[in-house]
This record gives sequence, C-alpha cells and structure tokens, in this order.
Amino acid sequence: MGSRNIEEDGVPQALSLEKPQTEIKIIGDEEVNDSPIEQVRLTVPITDDPSQPALTFRTWFLGIISCVVLSFLNRFFGFRQNQLSVGSISAQIIVLPLGKLMAATLPSKPIRVPLTKWTFSMNPGPFNLKEHVLITIFANCGAGGVYAVYIITIVKAFYKRKLNPLAAMLLAQTTQLLGYGWAGLFRKYLVDSPFMWWPANLVQVSLFRALHEKEKRPKGGLTRLQFFFMVFASSFAYYVVPGYLFPTLSALSFVCWIWKNSVTAQQIGAGLNGLGIGSFGLDWSTVASFLGSPLASPVFAIINVLAGFILNLYVLVPIAYWTNTYEAKRFPIFSSHTFDSTGQPYNISRILNEAAFDLDHDAFNSYSKLYLSPFFAFNYGLSFATLTATISHVALFDGSDIWQMWKRTTSAARDKFADVHTRLMKKHYEAVPQWWFHIILVATVALSIYACEGFDKQLQLPWWGILLACAIALFFTLPIGIIQATTNQQPGLNVITELIIGYMYPGRPLANVAFKTYGYISMSQALSFLADFKLGHYMKIPPKSMFLVQLIGTVVASSVYFGTAWWLLTSVEHICDPSALPEGSPWTCPGDDVFYSASIIWGIVGPGKMFTKEGVYPALNWFFLVGLLAPVPIWFLSRKFPEIKWIGLIHIPIIFGGTGNMPPARAVHYLSWAAVGIFFNYYVYRRFKGWWARHTYILSAALDAGVAFMGVFLFLTLQSYDIFGPHWWGLDSTDHCPLATCPTAPGIVIEGCPVF
Repeated sequence: MGSRNIEEDGVPQALSLEKPQTEIKIIGDEEVNDSPIEQVRLTVPITDDPSQPALTFRTWFLGIISCVVLSFLNRFFGFRQNQLSVGSISAQIIVLPLGKLMAATLPSKPIRVPLTKWTFSMNPGPFNLKEHVLITIFANCGAGGVYAVYIITIVKAFYKRKLNPLAAMLLAQTTQLLGYGWAGLFRKYLVDSPFMWWPANLVQVSLFRALHEKEKRPKGGLTRLQFFFMVFASSFAYYVVPGYLFPTLSALSFVCWIWKNSVTAQQIGAGLNGLGIGSFGLDWSTVASFLGSPLASPVFAIINVLAGFILNLYVLVPIAYWTNTYEAKRFPIFSSHTFDSTGQPYNISRILNEAAFDLDHDAFNSYSKLYLSPFFAFNYGLSFATLTATISHVALFDGSDIWQMWKRTTSAARDKFADVHTRLMKKHYEAVPQWWFHIILVATVALSIYACEGFDKQLQLPWWGILLACAIALFFTLPIGIIQATTNQQPGLNVITELIIGYMYPGRPLANVAFKTYGYISMSQALSFLADFKLGHYMKIPPKSMFLVQLIGTVVASSVYFGTAWWLLTSVEHICDPSALPEGSPWTCPGDDVFYSASIIWGIVGPGKMFTKEGVYPALNWFFLVGLLAPVPIWFLSRKFPEIKWIGLIHIPIIFGGTGNMPPARAVHYLSWAAVGIFFNYYVYRRFKGWWARHTYILSAALDAGVAFMGVFLFLTLQSYDIFGPHWWGLDSTDHCPLATCPTAPGIVIEGCPVF
C-alpha cells in the first residue's frame, strides 16, 4: 500500500499544518514516490492494479442509491428548523459492508444485455477500492447541494408566484452541469499537475486506506465498523427525543427562563434570536446542522471562526445596537428579515409591479428605505471585508508558494513532466477526450439561455446575463482553483455577482439570484468536479469511469433535489411560514428565508439604493478597505517573530467570514459547534491521540447518519400525518425567548412586544 500516513502516536501526518515540501527526486526510470508534496507522499499509495474492475454493477447499484438517498436527505432537512448536511462520508462507510455482502451473495454468471453483444456480471469478484471510490463520488454528487432550489423555493413559498416546473427543472440541471465546461478546460493544470495537490482529498484517501486495510478486533475493543454501528444505533435512538418528543432540547436558553419579562435579558440570552450567551443544545443537529461536523475541522480553524463570531455578535452588534446606529433599536437585534423606517416588516408588495415583477420606483420613494437588523447589516459589511481579505491574505501568506507552484505547473504541462501518480494514470488509462466537455458546455449554455428566455421569461435574466455570468465563472475558475488546490480555501463569488447584476439590472429579484447562481455556482461546481477528479487521480480510477459517474451523479442528484423540493413545497401546508405553521412543525426554511431577504436587498431594491448615498448603509463600503489591510499586520508579525507559531495561524478571512453562515445559523449553533470541536480536536486530540486518529471521523459519520435516518423515519411515519408529539412545554421548537425579537425604540408597536 506504499508508505503509511500514521505516525507512532497514531495521528495522520496529512493533517499537519506545516507548509508542503516541494522537492522532487527522480531516480532513472524506476517508479519512485516522487510527488513534490510531502503530505501526498506520506498519504497516497504509489501502487495500482489496473486489472481491478471499477465501473461494475455494484458501483452503479450502490452509487445511484447513495446519490438518491443523500440528495433526498439533504434537501429534506434543508427545509427544517435544524438543517442537517449529510456528507458523503456516511455513504463511504455504510456501502463497504453492503458491497462485501453483494460480493459474497450475488451470482457471478455473466448476464447478456438484450439486443446487444454486451455482457456484465453482478459479481465480478471481491468488492474493491476502486468500486468504493466511484460509489463515494456518486455520494459526493448527492451531498453537494443544488443551489438553484433556493430560487424555486422563494418563488413558490415566499413570493407565491407560479413557476413552470420544466423551467425550474432546467434551472436546477443547467446550473449544476455548467461547471463541467470550466472543469474540462482547466483539468490539465488543476488535476494533472503534481503541484496542485487538493489537501482536502487527503482525508478521504486516509479513510479509504483505513477501511480497506485488514483489521483485527482489538482485545476488549471494537473494529471501526463495529464502532460505527454502535454509535449509529445510539444516535438513531436518541434523536427521537429532540426530533419529536422534546424539540426544545435543540436550543436551551436559560437566561430567558430566568428573566421572562425582560427584553434586554432575552436579547442577550436567546440562542435562536439573540446573542446566545449561556445557550446550548443537546442535539447533534444543533451542533452540525449549519457549520458541518466540528469533528472534521482543525482546532485552529474552529478558534478563528469563534473569534469572528465574538467580533460580530459580542463587539460590533452590541455597540451598534445600544448606541442606536442605523436606528438599530427599531428592529430586532438579530434577524435576517427586512424592515421599513417604522420598524415594521418591509411590505414588498407595496414596491413591486405585480405584472412585471420588478421595482416600482415611485412607490419605493413614497414608502421607505430598506432597513436591516444591526446583525444583518454588519454581516454584509464583514462579507465585503472577507472578499478583499481573502485576496490580501492569500497574496501575503501563500502568494510566493502559489506563484512558484504555478510556474512549475505550467512548466510541467509544457514539458510533459509528471509525478508517479500522473505517470501511472497515463500508463494504464485513456484520458477523457476534450470534446466530451465541450459538448456538455455548449449544450448547457444553450439550455440555460432557453430556461431564462423561454417560459414567458419567468426567470427575468436575459441572454446576455447568462453569457456575462459564464464569462465571470470562466475568468475566476483558474485563479480560485489554484488557491483551493494549494490552500484549501475557496473565495466565493456571491458578493461580486450580486453587486454586478444589482447595478447593471436592478429591480428584478429573480434575475439577480439567477445571475448569481450561474456565475458563482458554476465555478464552485467546476472546482468540486476537479477535486473529485483529483481524488480519482490519487486512487487510480479510470478517467472515463470518473467522468461518467460524475455526469450521471450530477443529473440524478439535481433531479432528486428538484423533485424533493417540489414535493414538499406542494404538499406541506404553510411551508416556510412560521407564523402559520402548527406548533412543533419544523418546516421553517431558515436557509431559504435568508435567500429571500437577499433577493430583496440585492434584486428588488438593489445595491444602488442600499450601499450608496441613496440608501442607509454607504459606510459599510469601508469594510472593503478594512478587509484588504487587516491581514498586513498579521503577516508582518508572523515574519518578525517566526518563533511564535500561533501568529501564523491567525486567519483574517476566516475571522471576518466566521459568521457567514448566520443566519440561517444562530448563536446556539455556533456555540455548540465550537464547544464540541474544541473538546474533541484539542482536549481529546492531546490526551488520547490514538483514539482520536482511529475513531473521530467515524464517530462524526455515525452521528450524522443516525440523526438523518431517524429524522426521515419520524416524518414518514408521524409528521407527514400531522402528528407532532405530545402537547407540552417542550414541544415548542423555539427556545422560549419570545421577547428576543422585540424592538426597544420608543413608540414602536409590534404584536406580542411591550411598547417603550
């Protein structure tokens, strides 16, 4: 299996925070591990058996099932109060015993495909690593999400307008498939090059090796699979309590229970609608629902995110609120909604032309400017800072390394140099023809234009908007791909795309979100495809098999995401409307609620009436400059005092972008996530390194899977029949802090709130 990646203390070396070493040693024509990246040399085996079957019946059967199940679960939970992202790691572990069971029981006799000469076997031999990798790629497609579904949801559930299902389906498919074109254009540089090493893939490589190495049960202990199923069963059984019997366990805010009649105390203590001081949740979906599993995040990243959370919620927001900056006391301290100048929810119907579905400028001028809660306003400011801080940080800390790797990459492409992994791939397998990617690109662009220009132009985006979005994605895929392939950071294009179309084509909400999706998500999808290609490169998967699995997986996942969303939007009464939902109903759509607010801010009103002198928030533009300059002193201090290692771990883009998931995530989610992550990745890591290395990722996957399966079981057996558990105090899915959303400015009248 090549050199092992476990040190004597059992900790994977691939998780080291050291800079990658880039020395290359070649000894004649002998195959040696000459990868220029030390972490890759330590983690990825240099052996390959090209005789192993890859695209087998088992691959298709288990892969498509994994893709469908993960697509359904992730979209299903995406509408719920506590979202849960079920990653491909769950499928990666679960399909192993299923694959071995199929290998032990299915007949091996060849089966002929009717009317053809093709034959296949349901059991071509032992279940192997290559089949397992391809099944995981299928699962990755299901776990990745379909961003366009947010557009479908806000049209049907928030704006309550009709949307042609074929246009919606085309939107979901084309936004996902467009990235294939960019991936095909740049795979030579971002996959074949040994200097583009995609560090996140090394965790999966390590897990694949752990699962396929022969393992004996330790004396008095459990194998990895036994441990997985034990935790899975426990998680499955426990989730019936917070998921059905006692939903209040998801967010416990004791401060509110002590000071029941104090608005200020509830603003400070509310975990869902306040600052969350003292709040926590006894529910894994609270811990992992918005930020992903904390067990898979290095502790330095958790601490940086926590620092950003403290900066925003415990420094900027209190100062702004209690000094009444931007009339903050007229609004809730924490909210993703939009408001008018009187503190009431912004009445979008007053400023919309109902027929054209765009902004009525006269009505807007006679009504009110758009206002945000202090938290939401600063979150946009910090998103501006994150964008420029990412550029500045990468240029200062990683610019030299990236430039050297890029020069070596272009040299390698020109000189046809390859490391051992690229040589093995070219020796044993045919590359995917470039025209495969070109056909998908041309067809997808054509279908994208049809989806937006056809169907009575329901999506509002003109043909030139599609082409401009494609140009932005094409321009940014390579530089951002270099950053992600070497630093594991992906700067987002959502702010840039919203700004561009918001200024160029204001007043049209669906045009704005469609442009953002085509420009930003197609690039993000391209990098996801390239990351999977690199995983297949490391694991020696035939490239054509990888291509087919990714293509079919993407189409299947997009279809299931769309189908699940359409089913829930048409079958769950009052979905996404918490004020009309029955008590205990989880269908509050927190992520879609934020997307809806963004469509108002950037689409209907537009940045010209928000972040210039015409709006309330022109000062937030200074955050662009703050973000650009903030990494400079950290870089200077890290160079001045290289012996102080923790200075180099201060990551300004992560700090500024730390609250980027808020909302829909709330304070209780961040605090619970950080507490669990620091406990496992600092305390357990230091005190019990062997246990941590052996069990942490498996524990995370088992907890995710248990919650996911019980959540679906509860819905199908009880909640779909409007049976929401016994009526008692703990059935409420809120944190019992009703006054946390109240304004404190004199004279503002809100139902259920005291008037000051």
